[in-house]
Amino acid sequence: MSEQGDTMTKATSMSAAEGAGQVTVLGLGDMGSAIARTFLERGFRTTVWNRTAAKAAPLADAGATAAATAAEAVAASPLVVVCLLDGAAVDEVLASVDTAVAGKVLVNVTSGSPAQARAHERWAVERGAQYIDGKVMGDPPDVGKPHVVFPFSGSRAAYEAHEPTLRVLGGIAYHGEDAGAAAVEFMAQVGMGFDLLLGFLHTLKLVQREGVDVAAFTDRLAASVAAYPPLLTSMAQAVKSGEYGPDLGSLDVQAALMDDLISHRESVGVEAVRMREVKTLMDHRIATGHGAQGFSSLFELLGK
Repeated sequence: MSEQGDTMTKATSMSAAEGAGQVTVLGLGDMGSAIARTFLERGFRTTVWNRTAAKAAPLADAGATAAATAAEAVAASPLVVVCLLDGAAVDEVLASVDTAVAGKVLVNVTSGSPAQARAHERWAVERGAQYIDGKVMGDPPDVGKPHVVFPFSGSRAAYEAHEPTLRVLGGIAYHGEDAGAAAVEFMAQVGMGFDLLLGFLHTLKLVQREGVDVAAFTDRLAASVAAYPPLLTSMAQAVKSGEYGPDLGSLDVQAALMDDLISHRESVGVEAVRMREVKTLMDHRIATGHGAQGFSSLFELLGK
């Protein structure tokens, strides 16, 4: 580690030690309030602020200090957790506190893109603060429980100094010094969930229209889905290496199913957009001489 980096780490550790048990939460929506209440219940001296001051009242009754302004709230603690509606709200609040963040550690758990996280880090560093970006993968009532996951990224020194404090919020994981890495994790995990669940709902529509009990079908489907993790792992390894074996069988064989899948869906009025996309990709891959490869090889056509 460089002398400058070593000095920064020591300064962060000293700041964390001096302010142990002190935290500020900016933003008291459902998630921000849950975060602030969790800190309070764990014995932290907690300062809160919200644009609509009335939202701070229940927390003040529980022992928090309600600050009149965001800048006053920032000044109260070495660790400032930001939990607002979106990136635009974060920009507005940060502009109002400006240089008050000097010497502080900002932990922004507002949902947003990797680009926004990197921009917020630049803003913080320019004003003498350290920045950690975080995301919340869970619901407000579950904050403080191990199954709620908080991915974090950004300043390693700040993360290591304040890790014990952040750990009271739930399961935490550090994804590296790129401030956008936590947002990448969050966007990918949530996006995959939406893709999967929307596909599931279309499948239930298909099954229902054929007169099959959707609950009984789902019980059988759950057993099939349980076999997917090893497949996902092998597909990811294939993508990483660029070596595509016949994971679900060769594309030449898989492609023969596609017309039946598409026509079945369309015959009962269920959308077949994704099936048509799969068929188009398979046909292209086969036409270019890759028919012996598996489903994972379709990755090579995405984003082109």
